[in-house]
Amino acid sequence: MISPPMPTHLLPTRTISPPSNGCAATASPSSPLIAAWPRRFPSGLHSVAGRGKFSLAAITLDDYLPMRSTEVKNRTSTGDITSLRLITAVKTPYLPDGRFDLEAYDSLINMQIEGGAEGVIVGGTTGEGHLMSWDEHIMLIGHTVNCFGTRIKVIGNTGSNSTREAVHATEQGFAVGMHAALHINPYYGKTSTDGMISHFEAVLPMGPTIIYNVPSRTAQDIPPEVIMAISGYPNMAGVKECVGHERVKHYTDKGIAVWSGNDDECHDSRWQYGATGVISVASNLVPGLMHSLMYEGENATLNEKLLPLMKWLFCQPNPIALNTALAQLGVARPVFRLPYVPLPLEKRIEFVRIVEAIGRENFVGQKEVQILDDDDIVLISRY
Repeated sequence: MISPPMPTHLLPTRTISPPSNGCAATASPSSPLIAAWPRRFPSGLHSVAGRGKFSLAAITLDDYLPMRSTEVKNRTSTGDITSLRLITAVKTPYLPDGRFDLEAYDSLINMQIEGGAEGVIVGGTTGEGHLMSWDEHIMLIGHTVNCFGTRIKVIGNTGSNSTREAVHATEQGFAVGMHAALHINPYYGKTSTDGMISHFEAVLPMGPTIIYNVPSRTAQDIPPEVIMAISGYPNMAGVKECVGHERVKHYTDKGIAVWSGNDDECHDSRWQYGATGVISVASNLVPGLMHSLMYEGENATLNEKLLPLMKWLFCQPNPIALNTALAQLGVARPVFRLPYVPLPLEKRIEFVRIVEAIGRENFVGQKEVQILDDDDIVLISRY
């Protein structure tokens, strides 16, 4: 005899206490935090507990179903993304064995929110998405949405030089709740202008999308004709542009939203060339000051004060300096996934002076800035 399903109003609600990092969740009968059990069991199957009756099922399948694709795509509008002024390309911290340090990550996201960042890029260049498996990548996007998605916009870097991978990763990213996707043009195996358009057209229908142009990494510029060809798509939120002020102005004159991808240019791009805002590396360290730079009008004094930090952050390829800085501030462990290694000692000493000049109170974290010894650093090649 097959037992009937337990009515859902009789099922208990279990509350999970929030951890100290602020990532809270409540598990109820309609929550994915409770394991899903089948509604029907094979005839003749009995439980040893409960004198031949089945133990209480936590949930039935009908109580938790994946969101329909239209619900996922319609959850965030393109306008919700184009209104963002400060988006942090957030760092991914690691444990000594190379796994994600989610406690440190959550703390860093909380500090971004408190400092005024309105969005985060998860698994971008700064977040070392290229050093993650896709499983890790999508898990981190989902984790960020689950913990912080009501307080900050989560933009997943689901781009790839393979259109198939980009499509699949973007489907997964929106399925776990990201608000928008970041997409780069195909790199290394470069394609034609028409190929770029086709690549972006394959992912644009899925949800709000920011196109990322960084020729210094891809070795191929996304020319304006590509952006103009896809600008009519409802999900085209805008461009993260690293080419410079004139390109920014070219797009803003045509009504296309642009975020500066260069911290050292973002003030002028915002106030003199019409940029929407910045997708920033420096805001990992000084989110409050970067928020002021994007919101409080032209401020040459503040911009000049921050330029030494911005230039230091790119003295070697990003995210090497940022990883070093967060370790020196005690916000992340000094653990590096290879091929990244920390900055040399003289640059670590220079960072201490920069922090003193700007003011420790303007930086994330509570610990005093320190100069890391080489013996403190952990380099991970297998994880």
